[in-house]
Amino acid sequence: MDIEANLKSLGLVLPPPPKAVALYLPSIRTGNLIFTSGQLPMESGALTVKGKLGGTVTLETAKAQARIACLNAISTLLLQIPSLDQVERILKLGVYVASLPDFTEQHLVANGASELLNEIFKEKGPHARFAIGVSSLPLDACVELELTVEVKG
Repeated sequence: MDIEANLKSLGLVLPPPPKAVALYLPSIRTGNLIFTSGQLPMESGALTVKGKLGGTVTLETAKAQARIACLNAISTLLLQIPSLDQVERILKLGVYVASLPDFTEQHLVANGASELLNEIFKEKGPHARFAIGVSSLPLDACVELELTVEVKG
């Protein structure tokens, strides 16, 4: 499967891998696994939306933010492998949603990233996942996510 061609056919362009905003690596590889650090919905080094679900951020906005964060996470894979065609399988997606206590649709926010992974990686995209609500995220982001990915040896 040519992932780069698939990205192009979807009208998607991967951003450059985001730089760490603290003391961590954007992604790390051990054996055939790559773990990404938590990625925020940053574009050109800035958050695109701030706030919490159930407050100033809508579900549809947060789903779109999850897609942006997911593209950032995918781009960090290229710090560990030369091509996305080396991806064997997306294993796990973890999504943190900054939300007010009465907001209970974190799983729907996570769908923004899950749908994107399935579109890009096709049969290699379905994954295990968690989506949880938190009281706040770095820089007042509404969503942060991480990936665990299996790659060719």
